[in-house]
Amino acid sequence: MALTVSRRLLRRFGSFSAFGRYESPSLTSRSIRSPPDLYVACSGDTLFPLKSGLSFLASRKFSTTILTPDSSEGAFPSDLLSKKTVLTPDITIGLHQDLVIPVTNFFNEDKGFMVLAGDVFDVPIRKDIIHRVVRWQLAKRQQGTHSTKTISEVSGTGKKPWRQKGTGRARHGTLRGPQFRGGATMHGPKPRSHAIKLNKKVRRLGLKIALSARAAEGKLLVFEDLEVPSHKTKFIVNYYNQMENTKKVLLCDGGCIHEKLKLATQNLHYVNVLPSVGLNVYSILQHDTLVMSRDAVNKIVDRMHTPINR
Repeated sequence: MALTVSRRLLRRFGSFSAFGRYESPSLTSRSIRSPPDLYVACSGDTLFPLKSGLSFLASRKFSTTILTPDSSEGAFPSDLLSKKTVLTPDITIGLHQDLVIPVTNFFNEDKGFMVLAGDVFDVPIRKDIIHRVVRWQLAKRQQGTHSTKTISEVSGTGKKPWRQKGTGRARHGTLRGPQFRGGATMHGPKPRSHAIKLNKKVRRLGLKIALSARAAEGKLLVFEDLEVPSHKTKFIVNYYNQMENTKKVLLCDGGCIHEKLKLATQNLHYVNVLPSVGLNVYSILQHDTLVMSRDAVNKIVDRMHTPINR
C-alpha cells in the first residue's frame, strides 16, 4: 500500500541531515510540486525521486552508506552532499576508559605500547580533592617542634622583688612574668602534631586525579625501565634538553632507585627521582612532566586496586 507524502512528513525530513548533510531552509508546497532534483537513498542502494502524490519511503530502514561528492556509486546529485570537513570530536577525559600509550626509553627507542587502566589514569578532574590532599600532605609533614617556656619553665628566681605596699610601685610577686624582659611567654606554641584527618578513599582518589591530569596533558611518559648507561650528569641533561615545554621532571621507578640514576640526577634541581611507593600528589604537582617505568605503572595500578583495610 502506497503512503501519501504529507507536508508534515516532508517538513520532518526536509533537512535531509541524515542523507548527505543537505540543509533545506524551507520546504513549502511549491517546492513539493516541482521536485525534479530531490532524491533520497532508502534501504539498499536505490535512489527514489520525491514526487508529489507518489509513494514515498516504502521502508523506514535507511542505508548507512557514506556518500561524498566524489563518490561514484549511483547518480546521487552532488549539490545535496556537504563538502564540509567532518571533524573527529576530542577525547573526553574522565570516562574511565583504558588508555594506550607508547613505551620508550632514554634513547627514544620504540618499546611497544602499554595499556593504562582507565579507573586510575582516566578519572574526572576535581580540584577540590587535589586541594584537600595537598593540605593533608603539608599539614602531616609539618614537624611541630615549636616550643616556648611558660612561667614555671623560664630561668630565674621566684622571690618577690619588693614588698607589697609602701614603695609606690606596682605590686609583683615575680620578675619572670610575661611583662618583664626575659620572662615567660603566655599562650605560646608547644610541640604538637599538625596532621589533619583525611579518609583513605579521598587520598587514593587524589593520586588518581593527579595521574589522570598528567595523562590528559600528554605529560605522562612510560619507559621500559629507568636504567642509564652512565652515572654522568650530562646524560640526563642531554635528554632533558630534548624534551619540549618541560621545566621539572619527576622520574618514578617501580623498586629501588639505581645507583647510577641517583648519581646522575643528584646535582640537578629540576630532575627528581622517587620510587613508586613514595609517589604522591604534591610531588606530581611540583613537576610538570612525569616519567614512569613500566614496573612503576603496574605497581601503582595494583596499589590503587588493593581494597582499603577498614
